[in-house]
Amino acid sequence: MPATLAIVGIQVADAAATPPGARLMAAGKNITAERYDAGNQYAVSLDLGLNVVAGQEAIEVRAKRKSYADPIVADVISKKGNKRLPAGTVTDMSGLKRFSTVTVKDAKGKVIRLYTTNFCPNTYDSVRTRPEAPAQTPYPMNCGGENPFTLGSVWGIQAGWAASTEDAPPTGKPFDLPVGKYTVGVTVNEAYRKAFDIATKDASVSLNLTVKKGEYGEKALAGDHDHHGPQVSDYRPEYRVAAKRPAAAKAPATGPKPDLRSLPAWGISITPGAKNKWHVNFGATVWNAGTSPLLVDGFRRSGAGLMDAYQYFFDAQGNQVGAVPAGTMEWDARAGHEHWHFTDFAQYNLLRADKKLAVRSGKEAFCLANTDQVDYTIPLAKWRPLNTDLETSCGEKDSVGVREVLDIGNGDTYTQDRPGQSFDITGLPNGTYYIEVKANPAGKLSESSATNNTSLRKIVLGGTAKKRTLSVPPVNGIKG
Repeated sequence: MPATLAIVGIQVADAAATPPGARLMAAGKNITAERYDAGNQYAVSLDLGLNVVAGQEAIEVRAKRKSYADPIVADVISKKGNKRLPAGTVTDMSGLKRFSTVTVKDAKGKVIRLYTTNFCPNTYDSVRTRPEAPAQTPYPMNCGGENPFTLGSVWGIQAGWAASTEDAPPTGKPFDLPVGKYTVGVTVNEAYRKAFDIATKDASVSLNLTVKKGEYGEKALAGDHDHHGPQVSDYRPEYRVAAKRPAAAKAPATGPKPDLRSLPAWGISITPGAKNKWHVNFGATVWNAGTSPLLVDGFRRSGAGLMDAYQYFFDAQGNQVGAVPAGTMEWDARAGHEHWHFTDFAQYNLLRADKKLAVRSGKEAFCLANTDQVDYTIPLAKWRPLNTDLETSCGEKDSVGVREVLDIGNGDTYTQDRPGQSFDITGLPNGTYYIEVKANPAGKLSESSATNNTSLRKIVLGGTAKKRTLSVPPVNGIKG
């Protein structure tokens, strides 16, 4: 009998019998995990090898809130009819809460750990599990949720594809088990079994877990950070930068255009600096809610560190339908930048209680990137944007052309925590102020509406010259 190939617990020989609903699948019955001594505590690197596999139909969930004053509601999208997920299953835009229950028993059968795990269907390493499954998945590569003012998210697993599940409880604390042997039972909770048509027999797995001493005293995790925040990307431009400047430069009169909107400032903090100075740091997001991506191509002027920028417009089929001049791009040689910046994309101001200018941020030039999922439920939203990383989408010093893109439904976030970009509030009196985020401040970009370009976020300064304080009232209960 010829050997069969096992893929995420499914035999290829059995693939023809496609299950109608989703399944919880294990890569293997016996699991080994290593316990590490991190100096002041122990931690187990737990990987149960579990996946949720979609059946004949994709699993798709759309989470949406009409406004920041409204609760998040989530619907499972299906050909059989949409289903509203119960309250409590989606409490933010980071994924599904309390998706499964994990029970860990020791060698004597005593329960020593009982916890629930969350689940993000949009895993970066999602793969198909049977030969006849669709070749591509349309769903995003992560669930997002880092931005507290996200409006709409889409989470999904393509039919016949798998998404890995969480293993340890979502506490943020190291997970630990003594060296020894255990049994682990994992069950998808009832609300999701009903929502995703998971049969009872396909909703649970039982594993044998052996915890052994790790080979190294400490397991270090490293991350790569830039001023947008951590990103993961393998950027390949969908179109080449145009070889020459457009001959006919005009925007479509009534056709597709981007619509730039500002979210309220978030991640706001106050920090002391040298010479008794105080600065207010903040994150600022501008996103595209329009009908065309914001796509800007830069064409280098011969022998100069300057590019002429042009904005292009695309219809729903991806056809270019117009172009207009859009200012310039400049090479930024400062450490931590070293890429091409598009000028006049956004402006950040600190306003007094009477809305008059108090301090202006020095941030005026930008490298566009799709760093945030803001609303993937709007028409034409791009769920899998390619340019999510500054290092791969903003050109090199010797580039003769650069393409920068902000796709529909996506936002570009900058964290203002550098001198000249954060607000110097040393000499400002205590009281109420507003952080103003303004998109397209000079009007160099063509968009469908300029009435929604500005957002305000209230902050209150207090304390003394030696110890300034900051309070940030929530926006309709959102603390961000």
